[in-house]
Amino acid sequence: MRLFLSFILTFSILSTSAQELPKNFNQLVQNIEPQLIKWRQYFHENPELSNREFNTGKYIADYLKTLGMEVHYPVAKTGVVAILKGGKPGPVIALRADIDALPVHERSSLPFASKAKAEYMGQKVDVMHACGHDAHISILMATATLLQTIQKEVPGTVVFLFQPAEEGAPGNEEGGAPLMIKDGALDNPKVDAVFGLHIESQIPVGTIHYKEGAFMASSDWFTIKVKGKGSHGSQPWGGVDPIASSAQIIEGLQHIVSRQMDITKAPVVITVGTIKAGVRSNIIPETAELTGTIRTLDSKMQTEVHDRIKTTVNNIAASSGASADITIDTKTLVTYNEPSLVKKSLPSLIKAAGADKVIETTWQTGAEDFSFFSQKAPSFFFYLGAMPAGTKASDAAPHHTADFFIDESGFKIGVKAFCNIVFDYAKTK
Repeated sequence: MRLFLSFILTFSILSTSAQELPKNFNQLVQNIEPQLIKWRQYFHENPELSNREFNTGKYIADYLKTLGMEVHYPVAKTGVVAILKGGKPGPVIALRADIDALPVHERSSLPFASKAKAEYMGQKVDVMHACGHDAHISILMATATLLQTIQKEVPGTVVFLFQPAEEGAPGNEEGGAPLMIKDGALDNPKVDAVFGLHIESQIPVGTIHYKEGAFMASSDWFTIKVKGKGSHGSQPWGGVDPIASSAQIIEGLQHIVSRQMDITKAPVVITVGTIKAGVRSNIIPETAELTGTIRTLDSKMQTEVHDRIKTTVNNIAASSGASADITIDTKTLVTYNEPSLVKKSLPSLIKAAGADKVIETTWQTGAEDFSFFSQKAPSFFFYLGAMPAGTKASDAAPHHTADFFIDESGFKIGVKAFCNIVFDYAKTK
């Protein structure tokens, strides 16, 4: 792998006072931008699924080793932790990027469009970076490169977390942020604060969105197994139809949201994503299975929703003579931005994007396993816009879709934000 440092080292680093970025910082960012984009396009063309990011993790680790950093690989199966010890005293902060892709077919004419395929849950699938994790990797690699170059000026220690399996480990495998934490990624050295960003295809390029407190929803995945009694399709009275009962259950779940929860406190979303039942048109099957997700932004409401789902499902099933078994598995917690940390970090974001481009927003019903890091240290997670100028948000393809597209011109703002956070956070300690 080529050692890509000459483009930065040609510029002398001007002497600065403690905890201040060098005066030629913007030029350094400008110089690294072409490589940042090359990295992004490489990772986009070579995506790998959760807990299978073998080449991705090795590529990252090999590159960071050329910078002379302390590199730990593999962590959490395929992840990377790199440690930069600054030349000046200061705190320990972590910067995080997720590295996995999704089982999505890319519908794109980009020259670096993914053609990758892999096995997912026993099926051969197309693989695509349909959520922007390729951008996250590249922004953090560029940040690591730049900070290593000005290492003598860096206050404290920076821990770079390249985390696998944010989208969820397959089957019953461990993975993601919980496994990074279990493997000690935040413990040696002990991290004082964790920061992360997420590229957003429906937020204008060049802007940053943030929110104090609860920002992104918890994500609970449920499975409902409805057991009835089989019969001939011409004689439904001879059995107990689990499909009809399932239809009533789906309706009942939506009544929990619209009629039972106080959504003026916080949003609640219940989505049924799959229905599996039967093998033939004229046979009423014995069982049906529903799976889906629950999104909440308040822990008390989360518990209440769980209880109401169980009551609703069991009562509806019983009313038709069926029975039901419900399991609920918590995948992520509420992504909580520590208010004091947000206030301390806003000047850093404003330096990166401009005061008019840093916008306080409302909570989001998407989920992030970054939320687990906040159980170990105060954290702050924000959005970085990548919707091309002149595009309406309603016309921009959402994340996790075949047409997902992001504008690379704003990636450098992510690098600026991370670097400013490293220097500015030290001033608050």
